[in-house]
Amino acid sequence: MSATVNLLLVEDDEVDIQGFKRAFAKNKIANPIAIAKDGIEALEILRGENGRTRLPKPYLVLLDLNMPRMNGFEFLEAVRADPELACTLVFMVTTSKAEEDKAKAYGQHVAGYIVKQDPANTFMQAVSMLEHYWKIVEFPD
Repeated sequence: MSATVNLLLVEDDEVDIQGFKRAFAKNKIANPIAIAKDGIEALEILRGENGRTRLPKPYLVLLDLNMPRMNGFEFLEAVRADPELACTLVFMVTTSKAEEDKAKAYGQHVAGYIVKQDPANTFMQAVSMLEHYWKIVEFPD
């Protein structure tokens, strides 16, 4: 793949944000990472609204489920309803093991559903998997 994949981490927990950053550093992955604290900020970054720089394509979104203002499912609904963003690759990263949450996420066409069981290991495994993923998968323009 020729282009660098940009990442958007949509997460309101500072500990989890730092955990992901450490996992990327330990895996020696230097891809650009934008951070949004909720779905509203994430949409602004993807659309380049409210003075935010638009996230360049190709990009991949790591999405928490439970956040203030706009949660992960509300964000997914907005993304899938927007013709410009409908093909966005989204991985749900959450503490929820609930079957209804998994079913709802896959119903909104997430690329994967990752449960934060043991955050340090989960972040390392997720980051390693994502690196392999974006090296072989073709992203939409």
